[in-house]
Amino acid sequence: MLLSLLLAVQPVLLAVGRLVLALLGVEAGQERAVAAACAQVDADVWYTWGGGHGARPGPTYGQVDPTDPASEHDPERIGFDCSGLVRHAWAQAAGSDILNGVASAQYYTTRAAARFGADRGLAPLLPGDLLVWGTPRDLHHIAVYLGAGKMAEARQSGTKLMVSDVRLGGDYHGAVRIDPGPVTGHVFTTWGTGVWTKAEPSVKAARVYAFPGPTKVRVGCQKHAERVTSDGYTNDAWSYLPDYGAWMTNIYVQGPEWLPGVPDCADAGAP
Repeated sequence: MLLSLLLAVQPVLLAVGRLVLALLGVEAGQERAVAAACAQVDADVWYTWGGGHGARPGPTYGQVDPTDPASEHDPERIGFDCSGLVRHAWAQAAGSDILNGVASAQYYTTRAAARFGADRGLAPLLPGDLLVWGTPRDLHHIAVYLGAGKMAEARQSGTKLMVSDVRLGGDYHGAVRIDPGPVTGHVFTTWGTGVWTKAEPSVKAARVYAFPGPTKVRVGCQKHAERVTSDGYTNDAWSYLPDYGAWMTNIYVQGPEWLPGVPDCADAGAP
């Protein structure tokens, strides 16, 4: 029932749909993201690998995915890949390009209001939340939750954008709720390529996620821990990145050795 309201085009039904969303606690930004994603499904838009990642949000010609023979016609088709659709939906919702990036960058965004692990299932989710699949190191798919166990997604080459049942099995990783408002906390930019975050503030700790390039990150706190020498720098300060649940040596965070304005983890009561 909820999905039919979301997909309706008649003004009266749209008004009822907005009322249902309001009763569920869905905010205006989430509602607009759902509407924008469903509008592209209704328009029968193609999945195209790399589509939606132009200079501005919106459908673009795709590219050939060297790992997928079904993508051979993607350069001839205007459409979205999974993260391109999410980028477009939330740009329409927020009025600005707040989720420009691939699935992993969108999940780990500094604009996260909440995250929900796979073990939580659908119970805590609201329409507009983003569902992701993969591992912490490689999140390869993302979709917009519509409610009632349904999602809008750009799934694979050779298909159109679609509404699907949420797939909770396999490598479903969890979900993130987006806050389109001002970014809170202490935000810095990393530098370098292939820089790993760690489960603990030590180079020997388990790897969590590798930044493909310079990335904006939210730093929760910092602490003095293992002394690290890398790329001509030596430092014992480590930053805790709450969006990743991981640590990163301050060597790869742009700024001085001890980041200004960021509290000591001992004082902040953080990990």
